[in-house]
Amino acid sequence: MDKFKAVILAAGKGTRMESDLPKVLHKVCGETMVHHTIQAAKDAGATEVIVIVGYEGQLVKREILDIVEFAEQHEQLGTGHAVMCARDKIGTEGDVIVLCGDTPLISSETIKRLHDVHKKESNGVTVLSAKVDDPTGYGRIIRDDKGAFTKIVEQKDCTEEELEVNEINSGMYVFNSEALNFSLDKLTNNNAQGEYYLTDTIAIIKSTGLKVDAMPIDDINEILGVNTKAQLAEAEAIMRSRINLDNIDKTA
Repeated sequence: MDKFKAVILAAGKGTRMESDLPKVLHKVCGETMVHHTIQAAKDAGATEVIVIVGYEGQLVKREILDIVEFAEQHEQLGTGHAVMCARDKIGTEGDVIVLCGDTPLISSETIKRLHDVHKKESNGVTVLSAKVDDPTGYGRIIRDDKGAFTKIVEQKDCTEEELEVNEINSGMYVFNSEALNFSLDKLTNNNAQGEYYLTDTIAIIKSTGLKVDAMPIDDINEILGVNTKAQLAEAEAIMRSRINLDNIDKTA
């Protein structure tokens, strides 16, 4: 059986939460946000879960009761750098999904479907995307006139035409592990922020001739990132209504 691992980005402080508690430890329906993401990955078939910790790393490790491995990102130098910190644990076999510790609403069904599409299309990387009414602030998925994926462009780098695109990058991806490892070697921090961006690996993988694609999600709520107390309350309300619907289905 092919290896399928999950890497969860959980190193940030989350200053907009206005709390000393690491962002991923805030709770939604009684469980930490990072627990929800870990559980979704495991339910989707990930046999190993690697959580990347940074800010208050010891506290995050202590609060995670799930069976996972940890990698440490001592300096926050971007998403690409975070994944670099877990390279040894990712290895080069099978596939790996990169998830965010602050997206508690991602479902195991979506992760599984993304992985299935990735395998069926023999992709080097498959991006989880979404079509939204207002794409402001998100990286855009750019396709050619035949609908094939060409690149991801961050909002600040978009042309006027690209700003009109309403398919966005969720920040979640399934990679062929070998292709990811290769592309991490080639990453540079030659940008305004001086950071290593995980999105840059996609262009590197595409340049090797491997296939890259994006799969739009059905339910936009699943990629809702929690950065503020208001968004935390919103995630709580959505998850509560999900639980209530599940209960109704079970009793119907």
